[in-house]
Amino acid sequence: MSRLDRVDRSILRLLQQDGRASIRSVAERVHVSRANAYARISRMVEDGIIRGFTARVDHERAGQAASAYVTLKIVQNSWRTVREQLLELPGVAHIALVGGDFDVLLLVHTADNKALRELVLGSIQSIPQVLGTRTMLVFEETDQVPPL
Repeated sequence: MSRLDRVDRSILRLLQQDGRASIRSVAERVHVSRANAYARISRMVEDGIIRGFTARVDHERAGQAASAYVTLKIVQNSWRTVREQLLELPGVAHIALVGGDFDVLLLVHTADNKALRELVLGSIQSIPQVLGTRTMLVFEETDQVPPL
């Protein structure tokens, strides 16, 4: 695994703010050559530091007006099985195995509360290894983008 220096971290912050930034723009803003910027970005992609380039979505404007965090209690040692089943469900944006009062934390986005209810009560709770769920509605969310 490679170590990140100040320039690498600056490149990462820039790409987190604008994943569509050109190599030329990135190079100029971090004060390196285009070849250097390209090589650094390629290395970080190859090393798995950069997992991909995505768009930040306003879920409400995209027709997903209901968002929630859903916590799950699961059967011990069933994480991999549960994760594979959760990955198949529409609207699941983030899945994390966590420690504490529950085992899994999900971020979900659905069209409305009816679809959210169906996702939680119909799909998630029907997974045999899920012992219980708790749903927390998101009233407003803000993505934190690292400052430059």
